[in-house]
Amino acid sequence: MKALVCRALAGIDGLAIEELPDPGHPGPGQVRIRIAAAGLNYADLLVTAGKYQVKHAPPFVPGFEASGVVEAVGPEVADVQVGDRVMTIPEAGGLAEGAIVPAEAVYLAPKGLDEAEAAGFPIAYGTSYLALIEQAKLRAGETLLVHGAAGGVGLTAVEIGKALGARVIATAGGPGKCAVAQAHGADHVIDYKTEDIRERVKALVGGVDVVYDPVGGSAFEASLRVVNWNARILIIGFAGGPVPQIPANILLVKNVAAMGFYFGSWRQRRPDLVAQAFLSLNGMVQAGQLKPLISHRLPLADFRQALELIRSRQSTGKVVLLTGATF
Repeated sequence: MKALVCRALAGIDGLAIEELPDPGHPGPGQVRIRIAAAGLNYADLLVTAGKYQVKHAPPFVPGFEASGVVEAVGPEVADVQVGDRVMTIPEAGGLAEGAIVPAEAVYLAPKGLDEAEAAGFPIAYGTSYLALIEQAKLRAGETLLVHGAAGGVGLTAVEIGKALGARVIATAGGPGKCAVAQAHGADHVIDYKTEDIRERVKALVGGVDVVYDPVGGSAFEASLRVVNWNARILIIGFAGGPVPQIPANILLVKNVAAMGFYFGSWRQRRPDLVAQAFLSLNGMVQAGQLKPLISHRLPLADFRQALELIRSRQSTGKVVLLTGATF
């Protein structure tokens, strides 16, 4: 089978398409998937450069999420069966034509999604759902500020926040990205390239109750200045700037909680909540509340172009690589 292999921790330059042996037969608690598509994430750039929380020694096949069809199941697997259309969140291995993954990392794909939409669904939507509902306890009527709102995870936070009944303010770079966020439910948009986030938020609503921040840097600093009393700031990642140093005195005076959220640890520690989240998300898809956006669908061979789109922040929604397999 063809696979994208990381031979050196040098980011995109350390990657190449290679021919590898087929995965073989799954063991106890494992599932073999014929992969149709793989979703890309900013974390793929980090893990292939040796800068991610989870380290992999080369050579390895990267890829944190994929969609496909179950080809075989090992003993002790009950929740999926051969022929099921699924999405999976492996620790690695998604950027290939096939993979064997733990059954607990496999979920039925929501009905109505194609292979690219399903491949880009689990990490972004799973992250936003659990972060907003379980971590920040976002409530209807509250105001949610989403940074990077046209990106992979940010756009899903806009949709989910709106579905939960929050007033959503979205920040994005440029008119095109602002239009994408607005089309997916944002009540107000702020173009951070031409507008001051702090001043615009104050003019629009005065202050916000929950901040969803996958960007960091100056966006995080602006967030500290516009939060209401007893607000919650979700730290999702640092795609657009350095890791912020938090002035604890602001947290103290405003009774603000700065809360880290790492989806991977939730999957390890609370798989029951993750499984329930995907059932709820499927319901939202069927109700028309969630409409996954795939801005680029490229063949696996075009991995360099695809990863560069993410690194340069040129994409909206998700970038997905296709293997050519049916779904």
